[in-house]
Amino acid sequence: MAKENYNELIAFIAVARECSFTKAAAHLGITQSALSHTVKGLEKRLGIRLLTRTTRNVSLTEAGERLLTRISPKFDEIDAEISLLSELRDKPAGTIRISASDHAIDTVLWPKLDKILQDYPDIKLELCVDYGFTDIVERRFDAGVRFGEAISNDMIAIRIGKDLSMAAVATPEYFAKNRKPTVPSDLLKHNCINLRLPTYGGLYAWEFEKGDRQINVNVEGQLIFNSVSQILNACLSGHGIAFLPEDIFESYCNDGRLVRVLSDWCPPFSGYHLYFPNRMRSSPAFDVIVNALKG
Repeated sequence: MAKENYNELIAFIAVARECSFTKAAAHLGITQSALSHTVKGLEKRLGIRLLTRTTRNVSLTEAGERLLTRISPKFDEIDAEISLLSELRDKPAGTIRISASDHAIDTVLWPKLDKILQDYPDIKLELCVDYGFTDIVERRFDAGVRFGEAISNDMIAIRIGKDLSMAAVATPEYFAKNRKPTVPSDLLKHNCINLRLPTYGGLYAWEFEKGDRQINVNVEGQLIFNSVSQILNACLSGHGIAFLPEDIFESYCNDGRLVRVLSDWCPPFSGYHLYFPNRMRSSPAFDVIVNALKG
């Protein structure tokens, strides 16, 4: 394949990763028709179909899956090497993308990173709200944030937050009408406010622990949200029991607007950690972010 046709491979990788010509075209900054024409040209040149197109989605053929698996890491390496050229500059520069929950962003990332951005105007920071177990390598994030116990062994993990505990809470008015749960299974009799995990599409199972006992409860309720702030607001409005990190509810419990239950089933656990691939080459900009979060 001639060197001038590498753009066709870049176009194919974009479509394959997004499973959408529309999203890929927006990412590449070209029209959808131009992108479709480019990919068709690649398929014609190779003499094999790489993508299966329907009116609703785009999927990879066996050949397309094989090509993506073989070539996409090579292009990622090229992008990484080019981005590392920023090391030649006098000041740290470049874009750092981090995947995290909005709770982690609000309570850990932003309070620490807000202080350093003015000192490093050439660093661009992208914080993406995510509740699922996103593959940060596949989605091209520089790092992610998770609870320490949820990070795989093939990642470097750096602690950036204190230990946390979960808390189940509701308003006094709610408990005036509904008996307080004393064990996790009692939650099945209550109106609970659920959190949907976007990556898998499922609902978060509430996790409890007491001594050697560990219980996951698939609660039910009228409301499902995919972010913390909506769950908190619904709980404060009396729509049921919410289950989130305790620091979210602390001030509301202190002033009596919320009442905590099952606290003996919510022991502390390892707090937020920044994680990234152990094969990742560092850059001055990334080092600035890491050092700020460690502090």
